[in-house]
Amino acid sequence: MRIVLIGAPGSGKGTQAKKLVAKYGVPQISTGDLLRAAVAAQTPLGLEAKAAMDAGQLVSDPIVLGMMEERLNDNDTQKGFILDGFPRNLPQAAALDTILNRMGRPLQSAILINVDFDLLIQRIAGRRTCKSCGQMYNIYTSPPKMDGHCDLCGGTLHHRADDNEDTISNRLRVFEMQTEPMVRHYQIQGKLTSIDGSDEIDRIFARLCKAIEQSTLSNLEIVRLKKTPKSPPSKVETFEKTTKLEQKAKELLNTTETNPEVPPLQSSSGAIKEATTMAVKKKARKNAAKKKVVKKKTTAKKKAVRKKSAKKKAVKKKASKKKVAKKKVVKKKGRKKKSVKKKA
Repeated sequence: MRIVLIGAPGSGKGTQAKKLVAKYGVPQISTGDLLRAAVAAQTPLGLEAKAAMDAGQLVSDPIVLGMMEERLNDNDTQKGFILDGFPRNLPQAAALDTILNRMGRPLQSAILINVDFDLLIQRIAGRRTCKSCGQMYNIYTSPPKMDGHCDLCGGTLHHRADDNEDTISNRLRVFEMQTEPMVRHYQIQGKLTSIDGSDEIDRIFARLCKAIEQSTLSNLEIVRLKKTPKSPPSKVETFEKTTKLEQKAKELLNTTETNPEVPPLQSSSGAIKEATTMAVKKKARKNAAKKKVVKKKTTAKKKAVRKKSAKKKAVKKKASKKKVAKKKVVKKKGRKKKSVKKKA
């Protein structure tokens, strides 16, 4: 599991990260711990970070990212890791993606713990931390059994000086402004899961574990689909695709050669679209012209047929008149022959 926990100060992401470490056996990595360890070890990056902090400046992103890359290369992160409070903004998130992709271990899930600002202020103002073991308490929601002392090791509990209401409100505004673009970044990647963090610690943890398991299963399915080889297209499909492409190309070339209004084909998709639309319009005009010609021919043929039928009727009438005239002449000749016989 390779996850990022996102949450405002007081959202409980540190507490939840420790519980995840106990359950899944992967390390929790936070920028605060990295900086303290690097400064204590006096590494080159640790010395640069110490110089910036001593000057009252923020530690730059290149220093933090360098420390993060060194930590992610350690052997205990091979099975996974939990990033607590990092990345804080969009540039850090993009740089982290680059580092993890280069390692061949991309991020699996980014989980946002949502808590109302009023509750966050109460949580931060009442927060107490053990100086010895780092165990966290809250005098309002989860107080220690002995006031001012840790239940685990008996160490003294510490209240940070900047955990006052004015400072907290300012920190929450800065967090919201910086985190919003980063949240959208993970949402676009399909890696963001949001859970309600205003409940009891154990209930929040149950939701968190469910979100992690679901994201892990979905990532395994994506990997399986990527590894499954796609069946190559058949020869018939390949032939049909190539012939269709050739026909389209010929049509586009013909339209550009015959029609001066159409500009010559260019490599850009806009020019190709323009050429295809002109070709379609030209074909539509030709089809419309053909339809008109066909209609004219059919109407002319109908008129010619009507004229021919009228001529046939006239011919029939003439023929009938001639037959009647011939019959009358024949009858008269017969009468003359009879008169000749009588004279003999």
